Parts: sequence; structure tokens; C-alpha cells
Amino acid sequence: MITALAPPGNIAGTRLRVTQLRVLSSEWTKFRSLRSTVYTLLIAVVLMIGLGAMFAAITAGQSTGFEPGATAISTSLTGTFFAQLAIGALGVLLITGEYSTGMIRSSLTVVPSRLPMLWGKLVVFAGTVFVTMLAAAFICFFVGQALLAGPHLNASLSDPGALRSVLGAALYLTVAGLTATALGALLRNTAAAITTFVAVFFVIPPLTNLLPTSLTDHFAQYLPSNAGAVMLDGSFGLAHPLPTWAGFAVMCGYAVVLIGFAAWRLRRDDA
Repeated sequence: MITALAPPGNIAGTRLRVTQLRVLSSEWTKFRSLRSTVYTLLIAVVLMIGLGAMFAAITAGQSTGFEPGATAISTSLTGTFFAQLAIGALGVLLITGEYSTGMIRSSLTVVPSRLPMLWGKLVVFAGTVFVTMLAAAFICFFVGQALLAGPHLNASLSDPGALRSVLGAALYLTVAGLTATALGALLRNTAAAITTFVAVFFVIPPLTNLLPTSLTDHFAQYLPSNAGAVMLDGSFGLAHPLPTWAGFAVMCGYAVVLIGFAAWRLRRDDA
């Protein structure tokens, strides 16, 4: 009897083995089952489209045209910088929510090697945010150009840099969100992680304008938000913006380093 039952037992054990694909499926189930996820993504979409349209309408009504360093493309995508607040909050809550409720212990019990859980969260988050915000970016672009068409300031999607900028807006928000997720995994506290994210992406960049230009010219373009902003076809007040893909690579570098530290702490410290 024992011999006869052994093979089915082994098969069942194999089916229950923890794999990265199964962890990914589990993280996707947790991610989509939270109403806060849908609401936060919806807020990001509304902010991106609504504020982009508002800035485009204001520009169309000005006799002076575009602000210095702005273009038809960057103006229609201005809402990206406001949407990143919602995306950042979502990225932080993706992992700190489990720490605050204690669910993280269950997750790590099921996935004792720990890191597959982190990779699963990052992949699910990145995929969902990129697809959602790419659709929002296209809407932003076409709505903005329709508003700018009155004074003949509009651009076409076939214009140089237009399609790259629309794609860049989605990439920018995805990497910003991954940075926030890494901060959440590293700090394990919602308030601390969101505060740090807001400080880095919203507070520090404009504060650099208060410093002497001889000083800011050497480092302001390397701040995460300033480095990634060049993907949106504008200089955004930077005297020496980085080349497009170089700037995006710098922004990705910050995210990779933070994810590395988050993975190190996840493996080293108890939940």
C-alpha cells in the first residue's frame, strides 16, 4: 500500500512546489483583488489626462505660446509629474501594506527564499502600471494636441520625438513607481517611504533653483526626476539636461540600486 501511494504523493508534492511563476500568479491575485489598487490607478489616470489637458488649454489661450523649454509634446504630457504621486503611493503600499497588517509573515512563510516574492511584486506592478499609463499617455497626447490646434501650436504623433515621448511618459511613471516600491521594501513603513519619495521627486528638485546656478548646473540634471523628465521632450527648467536615453538610464540606475538594497534587507532581516 505504501509503495502504491508513493508516486501520487510525489506528484502532489511536485505540483505544490514554489516556483517564480506561481509566486507571480499569487502576487497578481493579491494586487488586483485590492480596490485601492484600482482607485489609485484611476486617480493617476485622471491626474495625468486632466492636468495635461489643463496645461494645454492654458498654453493655447496665452498669446506668448509655450513656456521656455516646453514644446507641444511636453505640454500635453505635463500631467505625468502629478500622476507620479499616485503611482508612487501605490508602489509604496504594494509592500508596506503587508508589513502593516502582518500579512508579510504569511507571504514569507509560503515563499521562504523571500526574493521571488519581491521579484513577483515588482513585475506585477511594472506591467500593470506601464500598460495603464501608456494608454493614458496616448490620450493625453491627442487631447493636448486637439486643444493646441486652435492657435496652430499642435504637433503630430509622427513628429520627431513624439512617439518616444508618449512611450517615455509611461516608462518614467513605471520606473518612478518601482523606485517607490523599493523604498517601501527598504523602509517598511508607509509614512517614511512616501515622505522620502515625495522629498526626492517633488521637494528637492525645485529647491535646487534657490542655489547658485554655478552649483546646480553640476548636479541638478542627475536627480531622479530631472534625469527621467528628458524622456518627455522638454528641458523643464534645466540648464544642462542629459541626453534622452542617458537621463532615463540614470533614473533606472537609482531604481536598481534601491531594489538591490531592498533585496539585501529582505534576505537579512526578519519581517
